Amino acid sequence: MSRDKLFCGRRWFLGGMLGGAVAAALPRASRAESRDGQGELPTRVLGKTGVRVTAIGLGGARLPMLSDDAAVRLVEAAFEAGINFFDNAHGYAEGRSERVYGRALRGKRQKIFLTSKSTERTRADAQRELEESLRNLQTEYLDLWQIHGVSTKEEVEQICGPNGALEAFVRAKQEGKARFIGFTGHHDPEVHAAMIERYDFDTIFMPLHAADPHYLSFEKRVLARAAEKNLGITAMKVTANGWLLRAITVEECLRYVLSLPVACAIMGCTTPGQLEDDLRAARSFVPLTPEEKAALLAKTERWKGPQLEYWKKAVTRPAASRLGA
Repeated sequence: MSRDKLFCGRRWFLGGMLGGAVAAALPRASRAESRDGQGELPTRVLGKTGVRVTAIGLGGARLPMLSDDAAVRLVEAAFEAGINFFDNAHGYAEGRSERVYGRALRGKRQKIFLTSKSTERTRADAQRELEESLRNLQTEYLDLWQIHGVSTKEEVEQICGPNGALEAFVRAKQEGKARFIGFTGHHDPEVHAAMIERYDFDTIFMPLHAADPHYLSFEKRVLARAAEKNLGITAMKVTANGWLLRAITVEECLRYVLSLPVACAIMGCTTPGQLEDDLRAARSFVPLTPEEKAALLAKTERWKGPQLEYWKKAVTRPAASRLGA
C-alpha cells in the first residue's frame, strides 16, 4: 500500500476534514500479556506514580466518529489485546466518549488505568465536571485526572490562582476521587514549562513526534525537565494527526516516540486495523540508535512548521493543498 493511501485511510482527525537531545534513560520496561493470545505488550513505569502502564494507550477523542456499539467493540478489543491505559476527557463529544468507556470497561476496573480530563478553569466548575465524568465512566474514582488543554500563560495564572481549577484537582486527590493529577496541552511548550514549575504534578501529556523537534519543540523545551522531575510522561499526536504518514510509517512514528523517555504513547484509532497497526509496532519495539533518529528527523524536516503542526502557538490549520494533498 502506498503511503498516500495509508495516510488517507488512517488517523484522519475530524477537524474540518473527515475521515537538546534528551539524554534521560527510557522508563524501565517490562511486558504485559495480551488476553487475545497475540503477544505481549511492553510496559513502563508512569514516573513518580510508580504504576506500570502499557507503552501504548487508547485515546478516546476519536470514538465519537463511530457508532456507540462500534466504539464499545473497539475499546473491548484494546483491552483484550492487553492495553491497560485508557485516555479520555469530559469534553470529547460532551461526555459521549466517557460513556462508551463506561459501557466497554464495566467489570474491568481493577485491571485498567482510567483517565479523564477537564477544561474548566475554576474550582467549582472543575468539581462539577469531575462528578459528571465519574457518572459517565461508571466509577468511583479516576486513576488520573488532568487539567486539559492549557494553552496560555493567562490560563496558568487562572488555574493556579485563588479558586482556580487546581484547587479542585488537589481536593479530588485528597478525597480519593483521583489517584493522580496532571495536565495536558499542545499549543505552546513555554506554557508547559510554566505549569511544571507552578505545582508538583504527577503527570504531563504533550505532543511528541518525529517532526516536533523542527518547530516550537516540546521535546527540546519540556521533555528533559519533565523527566528530571520524574513526571509520568505521556505522548499525544504521535502521527501528527496522520500528517506524518506522508513521510514515515506508523511503525516509525511509534518507534521514534517510544525511544524518548515517555511512559505511554496515546493512540487514537477508529478501526480494528488501525489498532492492530499500533499493537504490532509496540510489540516489536526496539529503541532507535542516534543514527536512526537522525535519519527519521531528516525525513520529516520538509514538513516542519505550522503547515504540519497547526495546533501550535498562533497558527491556523493549513489548506490541504499546502501539504500536497
